[in-house]
Amino acid sequence: MSPSSDHGRTVPSSLRRDGDFRRLWAGLTASQLGEQVGLVVLPLFAVLTLDAGAGQLGVLRAVGQAPVLLLSLVAGAWVDRWRARTVMVLTDVGRTLALGAAAVAALLGRLGLPALFAVAFAVEALSVFFDLAYQASLVRLVDRDQLVRGNSAIEGSRSAAQIGGPALGGALVSMLSAPIAAASGALFFTLSFLSIGRIGRAESLPPRSDRTPRVWRRIQEGLRFVVGDGTLRTVCLASAAFQFSLTATMTVYLLFLPRELHLSGTAVGLALAATGPGAVLGSVLAARLPRRFGHGAVLVSAAALGDGVFLCVPGLRGSPAVTVPALLAINFVFGAGGQLVNVTVMAVRQAVTPDGMQGRTAATITFVGMGPTPLGSLLGGFLAEEWGLRGSLLVTAAGMTLSPVLMALSPLARLGRTLPAPRDAPPPDGRPPLNP
Repeated sequence: MSPSSDHGRTVPSSLRRDGDFRRLWAGLTASQLGEQVGLVVLPLFAVLTLDAGAGQLGVLRAVGQAPVLLLSLVAGAWVDRWRARTVMVLTDVGRTLALGAAAVAALLGRLGLPALFAVAFAVEALSVFFDLAYQASLVRLVDRDQLVRGNSAIEGSRSAAQIGGPALGGALVSMLSAPIAAASGALFFTLSFLSIGRIGRAESLPPRSDRTPRVWRRIQEGLRFVVGDGTLRTVCLASAAFQFSLTATMTVYLLFLPRELHLSGTAVGLALAATGPGAVLGSVLAARLPRRFGHGAVLVSAAALGDGVFLCVPGLRGSPAVTVPALLAINFVFGAGGQLVNVTVMAVRQAVTPDGMQGRTAATITFVGMGPTPLGSLLGGFLAEEWGLRGSLLVTAAGMTLSPVLMALSPLARLGRTLPAPRDAPPPDGRPPLNP
């Protein structure tokens, strides 16, 4: 977890005394380690063991990202009606079983591409529910004036996982085997549900009426709320532009490192892990810079720096002694800028959203922002085959810079040093409330 207090401590003092927050933090750290290991293990197993080509790797990544498009809105509607702790525990159990099954199949020599596709889809489908639940759980556990610090601490936890997860996954695949790497991911998910399951605080859920609205109607309420708010609309559009380009870039990037720069699996994991220390720095800065320079100014400048630095990658040439240090520096800056944006955006989104809309608002933004990512992965694989790795990497990396441009031209850029107040939720069915 990142330092986020004025004295460089791991958790702010106002949150450190809260045992339930510590349990949530510990569970999220373990869960993110499991997820980061899986994100490296499955593609590397496909490339190094099954000799998957660019198109097949693009399909694998697209299959793993499809649940965001298919399930986000439904998951958000459910999260607003269920205890977040229950959702997180059940999804951790499911991901443990999925990666455990993958480990057994690999040991038996039966983990082919179709099975790998199934595992990637199942793990990501459960992760959709988990991610929305943990975002809602923070609002239910801490006061709104602690949202920036709470998000900084939790996102620091994710950053720590980004440091250890990719390096661990790459090392396990290179030195031991894919089954052991997959089993380690399952172990982390087990630790996560054991920690989160100990959260004892009762959650304040919105009251349920005698006639609960249908899931689709509740989804429509979330869509109307986001579309009706200029700040949240911008978050959606900027996220969609960035995530689409990022997934296309990463599909090419995972081929570029071993095949164009001739890096080993361990070196690939090390290069990817450099994002983690940068993200830790980004989490620390997110607890301080927005209150000093304004949330809008920080968002635009951090996005421009973090996204723009990736344009340096296609120009790298030479031996690993030259390219690896350069990749470490690029990924560090990319991680710092990206994490600064993530923490600040999440705090803004949570601040403007009423409690009963948290899950659906997060789901709508996830759906719009992450929904196109399977197409981005397919595009990255197609460009890599048709244009070559360097040219396609330059084009896809340039696409990421559209995100800070959209933010600079929107109301998001004008946000000041304090978080905005919560907006009113839209009336059910879009009808105006009745006068008493």
